[in-house]
Amino acid sequence: MKLIKLDAIDSTNDFLKALSSQDELDNFTVVTAENQTKGKGQMGAKWRSESGKNLIMSALVKDFIANNEQVFNLSLIVSLSVIEVLKSLNIPDLSIKWPNDIMSYNKKIGGILIENTIKSDGRIVSVVGLGLNVNQTNFDELPNASSLAVILGNSLNKDILPELIIEKIKQKIDCWSDSASVFWDNYFNSLFRKGVPMPFKNLDTNSSGQNFMGIIQGVSPVGKLQVLLEDDSVSEFDIKEVQMLY
Repeated sequence: MKLIKLDAIDSTNDFLKALSSQDELDNFTVVTAENQTKGKGQMGAKWRSESGKNLIMSALVKDFIANNEQVFNLSLIVSLSVIEVLKSLNIPDLSIKWPNDIMSYNKKIGGILIENTIKSDGRIVSVVGLGLNVNQTNFDELPNASSLAVILGNSLNKDILPELIIEKIKQKIDCWSDSASVFWDNYFNSLFRKGVPMPFKNLDTNSSGQNFMGIIQGVSPVGKLQVLLEDDSVSEFDIKEVQMLY
């Protein structure tokens, strides 16, 4: 694993994307930063992190996704890999809040943002961004967030995490063709609030931000959330179409 360590950067994802467009980087090249000034989350949300306290990393993944129908497979693999590493550190009650927020109990401890680029030869190259709250303990402005240090009651060496996570990702990619159905089952079983009635907000512009009740049933092969509605129908939602209210 090639590791590039930075002190401060606007975005590790942007840095790695720019670097990969200029150089033929090794697969699974990782960039980490102590501070990120313009961290990004899903749908353009900002990722805020206390300098030097948390894991901020981006990894290059090549030669896995072959077409747009397979894009969510990488999200699934990364989410499960992070969960497995955290389980090995004795973090309790872990789950994945669709599509790829990492939760412990009902608190967010990490988020994943994957950005894909189609090369001129048709290959899809992915930059996997991960922000994980490790040693930050002040979340006064983020009441739904927590960290490994808060949960465990002691600080951790965050520098060991990138290699552990990348190793899990590699293992899953290597055996994807034989184990895809198992990984999908594990992802379904790890979903936050799966099978529990809960409120959602419809983000579709035609629905005027209407709230509704539903029960998460699973996720479609292309990554859409499947929700059982009150009329017993099941609807599928993209990330820009629905928000969980919890």
